[in-house]
Amino acid sequence: QVQLVESGGGLVESGGSLRLSCTATGSDIRIYSLGWFRQTPGNEPDERELVAAVSSSGRAEYGDSVKGRFTVSRDTAKNMVYLDMNNLNPEDTAVYYCNARSPNYEHFGILYYWGQGTQVTISS
Repeated sequence: QVQLVESGGGLVESGGSLRLSCTATGSDIRIYSLGWFRQTPGNEPDERELVAAVSSSGRAEYGDSVKGRFTVSRDTAKNMVYLDMNNLNPEDTAVYYCNARSPNYEHFGILYYWGQGTQVTISS
């Protein structure tokens, strides 16, 4: 079982910056991909948008809308993943969820875990 706890959300003005943090606990977490998704009002959980993710080998991927503005990183020793968000705009307003994705296990397939979410609000 994996547990994820986010912190760092809040209200900032357009053009500002925020850093989100997520602490991951559980067995095998070091071989999981860790990242961030976001969900805007009116969207269902299965419509969450990929923001950024980083694999166990350190390879990062980003959603198109955040490339060049957001940076994802992980501290393997602390089992933490971070999201540095710069040049924020009102369209970035959403609940941000930490996500852990397992490798494709032979018997269980790919396992997904989610944090409780943290609200990020950008004022214009």
